[in-house]
Amino acid sequence: MSEEIYLANHFLIAMPSLEDGNFSQSVTFICEHDDNGALGITINRPSEFSLAEIFSQLQIATKEGGVNNQTVLNGGPVQTERGFILHTPAGQWDSSLKVTDNIAVTTSQDIMQAIANNEGPEKSLLALGYAGWGPGQLEYEIAENTWLSCPATEDILFNTPIEKRWTAAAMLLGIDLQLLSNQTGHA
Repeated sequence: MSEEIYLANHFLIAMPSLEDGNFSQSVTFICEHDDNGALGITINRPSEFSLAEIFSQLQIATKEGGVNNQTVLNGGPVQTERGFILHTPAGQWDSSLKVTDNIAVTTSQDIMQAIANNEGPEKSLLALGYAGWGPGQLEYEIAENTWLSCPATEDILFNTPIEKRWTAAAMLLGIDLQLLSNQTGHA
């Protein structure tokens, strides 16, 4: 019997042949993966919202010189009205899922207030919604060559410009996505 391989703290990198509107040329950071399925945050899909607009909607006052111009991401097609903050260090927040010793995803408003007050985590990104897979669904999609996967890096998560994350993540595997064909085949 083969041992299960779980992909928390990995990037899912869309193959060029993936044409789904939510995931074409996407990089998704897997936050949780087990027998019940997987949850991830897409990290390279800018939304039309700024952080300042989100603070305004939540009626959170911000301090001068804050991160109001930070891009808010489309994290995936599930619960798109809900915010997910991917951040480092993990810290102590009301509602967090610890991905690694240093990275967590938090959904509670206390972290939003801390970010508005310039007292939030050292590095963070805010996404609206998440990507979810049912039991065995992600494993099936990987077997069908829909995704590449590799261990995630904080550098790509927090420092790489959004528009370069897809190619940068693939380069972690030594793959230039521009050289891959859009065709898939089975031997």
